[in-house]
Amino acid sequence: MKPYSESSAKAPEPLFNKAYSHADVGNQDNLADSPSIEELLNHNANLWRGCDMAGQGIHGRSTGYPQLDSILPGRGWPQKGLIEIISPQWGMGELQLLIPLMRSVIEQGHWILWISPPHLLYAPALVQVGISTDQVLVVNLETSCKDALWSMEKALQTNNCGLVLAWQTWLPGKVLRRLQLAAETGKTLGVLFKNRDSKYSQSKMRLQVKGFSPQTGSFNKAEVTIIKARGNFQPLTTQLELYRHHSQHTA
Repeated sequence: MKPYSESSAKAPEPLFNKAYSHADVGNQDNLADSPSIEELLNHNANLWRGCDMAGQGIHGRSTGYPQLDSILPGRGWPQKGLIEIISPQWGMGELQLLIPLMRSVIEQGHWILWISPPHLLYAPALVQVGISTDQVLVVNLETSCKDALWSMEKALQTNNCGLVLAWQTWLPGKVLRRLQLAAETGKTLGVLFKNRDSKYSQSKMRLQVKGFSPQTGSFNKAEVTIIKARGNFQPLTTQLELYRHHSQHTA
């Protein structure tokens, strides 16, 4: 079932500046228990290393899809900031891609804010995959763009909000930079759903989702391409079974 019908967490605390205290200076025993350089590097999402190209970093938040994690820097979604998911039309798997993430946010006791979704949310479908509607807030499609963007910025700055989903196809670079700053400040992840790609985007990551034709018998599969990601230097593509999480959760 789809989360909407046509009919109608906190980021890991940085270890830098906390690896040593003044009392540790000269104390070899305490230094021996301190994090290694490798641990410090792996837990700092602001550093992008060559190994991230192959998905070897560990600072990302798992997508719930091993094939996708393997091609993402940090082995998963960024802990904070803006990402974009591009699909030629809505309902091609863009929300299914985020179900494991949404479930994780709900389990952590945080809110999910939906900004101007193109269709009414279908609550039974969300509940079926483990997403409590009591922790979901919606800004309706009829809301003005100014008010919608204000709501998105404030939510990104709020620690209680773990995820912001927004359908805003046309946003100028100045607005994107402001939203990116808000997400970094609040340590929140924001997802922009778009029908068209823009190579000048300020977002940390851009993905494109293409669905397979039902005539091929692969309706539950989608092709996901990483167009841009910090740490990646070339587009990477994988194929995913989007609906397997439904059966796993309801079994």
